[in-house]
Amino acid sequence: MGWFIGILLFIALLIVWCYADFHLGLYLHKKRWKKRSYSMRKGHLELITNGPDLFETYFKDLREAKSSIHILFYIVKNDRFSQVFWDVLMDKARQGVKVRLLLDWLGSRHVRKNWIKNARSNGIDVAFCHVPRLPFLIFTLQQRNHRKITIIDNYIGYLGGYNIGKEYIDLEPKLSPWRDYHIRLKGEGISDLQNEFMADWVRATKKNKPEFEDNTIDKEDLQMLHRFYPSEGVGAEYHLLKLIDGAKTSIIIGTPYFIPTEAIIKSIEAALNRGVSLTVLVPDTADHAIVKEASFRYLRRVLAAGGQVYQFGKGFFHAKVTIVDGEICDIGTANFDQRSILLNHEINCYIYDKTFIADVEKALAEDISHSHPMSLEKLNNVSIGVRIKEWLGRAIEGLL
Repeated sequence: MGWFIGILLFIALLIVWCYADFHLGLYLHKKRWKKRSYSMRKGHLELITNGPDLFETYFKDLREAKSSIHILFYIVKNDRFSQVFWDVLMDKARQGVKVRLLLDWLGSRHVRKNWIKNARSNGIDVAFCHVPRLPFLIFTLQQRNHRKITIIDNYIGYLGGYNIGKEYIDLEPKLSPWRDYHIRLKGEGISDLQNEFMADWVRATKKNKPEFEDNTIDKEDLQMLHRFYPSEGVGAEYHLLKLIDGAKTSIIIGTPYFIPTEAIIKSIEAALNRGVSLTVLVPDTADHAIVKEASFRYLRRVLAAGGQVYQFGKGFFHAKVTIVDGEICDIGTANFDQRSILLNHEINCYIYDKTFIADVEKALAEDISHSHPMSLEKLNNVSIGVRIKEWLGRAIEGLL
């Protein structure tokens, strides 16, 4: 009996330690956080929604790099496609291009050690960010760098939902075709994207900010207004609330995980109550356990208030996009969930150009055409197994 009580006491102490570690670490992080804000910029932005198309252009841009390549990915996998990525970077490094590659420690944990060794021996600076550390081991293990940023020659930039792995080019049968939204951009905003990369790079490497070339801008082709909004477990909720509260006619949300904060779901309900139309697009197929069921209690509230919800049925939907009144489009790395809003490092881009927004609306309309509507009646009559998953999801929804 004594050993049993001892085990229970150990488990209780472990739970208390984990809780205290996480919440104290998060509290101190928020206290130390320093806001970085950026002005409205002009540029040329291109929407890419297909993995093979994206990476054909992406690798072409990498191969044409002349001076520098700066890349931050949340996930780089251990597969043949990822090997191509490393090979391209090593070729450029051997040609004298300065390559800096920053990877999230947990998201890219499967990268082969010999790939990293070979990359470094060929002149690539490789670093891992968000490595778990004391005294807040649990908090630092949970806070991830979820950004996907590339800057080439300080002239071309990439930002969006795609990582590096075979599923992103439709070679994973369960999740194919993979539907995502990524932006290729040129213009004034490149310096802001570069600044965000450098902030993460300096924190990860503990080195001084490196020098890099000035941005060369062809101003004749820069008409699309946009602005970057970085967040680090602070800031994202404020911007989303401001976006939703300001809606006058319509809101469209596309996300792989719909698990908003209580403040945001209340803001959505208030928008519906004042006559704003709301459409939410989520995947039918899930790429992680429980996340789909964890969203159901929030989707019920959307449906009960008069919103529309669609489940994407042609592969896996991973895009992170919000359009308000057809006038503001938010695309970036942040999911519409509590982990992205309250914990992860993310970066989103608000676009104000009508032509670009029309392209996004066209893409969303196509995705909705491959979706089926959810009903409140169906969500209210799910099985016991789904209810159990919902309960589990609710218990850990901030970490999903």
